[in-house]
Amino acid sequence: MRIGVPKEIKVHEYRVGLTPDSVREFTAHGHHVLVETQAGAGIGSSDDDYRAAGAEIAVMPATLFAQADMIVKVKEPQAVERRMLRPNQILFTYLHLAPDPDQTRDLVDSGAICIAYETVTDGHGGLPLLAPMSQVAGRLSIQAGAAALERAKGGRGILLGGVPGVAPAKVVVIGGGVVGENAIYMALGMAADVTVLDRNVEVLARLARRFGAALKTVYSTKAALEDYVLQADLVVGGVLVAGAEAPKLVTRDMVRRMKRGSVLVDVAIDQGGCFETSHPTTHAEPTYVVDGVVHYCVANMPGAVPNTSTYALNNVTLPYALALADKGYKKALLDDANFLAGLNVCGGKVTYKAVADDLGYEYVDPRAALAG
Repeated sequence: MRIGVPKEIKVHEYRVGLTPDSVREFTAHGHHVLVETQAGAGIGSSDDDYRAAGAEIAVMPATLFAQADMIVKVKEPQAVERRMLRPNQILFTYLHLAPDPDQTRDLVDSGAICIAYETVTDGHGGLPLLAPMSQVAGRLSIQAGAAALERAKGGRGILLGGVPGVAPAKVVVIGGGVVGENAIYMALGMAADVTVLDRNVEVLARLARRFGAALKTVYSTKAALEDYVLQADLVVGGVLVAGAEAPKLVTRDMVRRMKRGSVLVDVAIDQGGCFETSHPTTHAEPTYVVDGVVHYCVANMPGAVPNTSTYALNNVTLPYALALADKGYKKALLDDANFLAGLNVCGGKVTYKAVADDLGYEYVDPRAALAG
């Protein structure tokens, strides 16, 4: 199979779909890999590094898209990239379609086979191709939030961990999943006063066992959520409904009543965000202020640390990408029901129910779509 690895063009996105080491795995399996020039610059990998791994370098993205049977990316294809997709071409990347009707329409119109990292499952309720980026984003959320609390950046002018004689900042983490757990780890490590809210008692119990008495665990009712958000200096939103648009848990009215200079970090922004006042930002302009509250809503947070992120992502995506190349997409997906859950759009049909429901498409069972 001919594998195409384009240079990411989302604003300040420095990750890359395949590392040179991953390219070597594909060439060892007899596949041809075409990498766009400078695609690996963000992780310090040159065109010569990719050539040494067996790849061919493409000067123009149009050449790569025209020749590749499968496109392996990191972020969702931008409009100019979507126009280059063709029927039965495989697209393997993060998609986050539910809050993005324009992208969904373009992918449906393309006729491509679009497999989303974020909806592949592992049979135990986990999302193995999303987990490493959730780990990175959860940890980055505290770094970003701590910086945004600085007065010069619009924040309250407080140190996350305080100092002897001065109380630490109050950090509230909404959602105790992978993002939340990693945010808690960082916030406690910086000596903040940390509370997590979740509606799953087993999740709260697990977090309590891991972090001990330093972490406050609270069952998330509407009243509890409002109470803790209004007290917070930093709120991290890490809720996730796989493949669907994130629920808006913090309302505009709650934001209006928060402390001036407090900070919201919306890690769920890829799926539409969990704060009513959220809208996507970029690493170039990461924050904005609503009612005196600083919002950090960067839609590709892990792109800030591309070396860590790219290698962590390749560790989990490589076996799936190799399966697609070795077996072809139909057999690879039909052989593995958990991998099949990643199929979001197939030959002009929406094959992920949450996306179909959120955007008003007819849902087509992925097995039926593949058979067709």
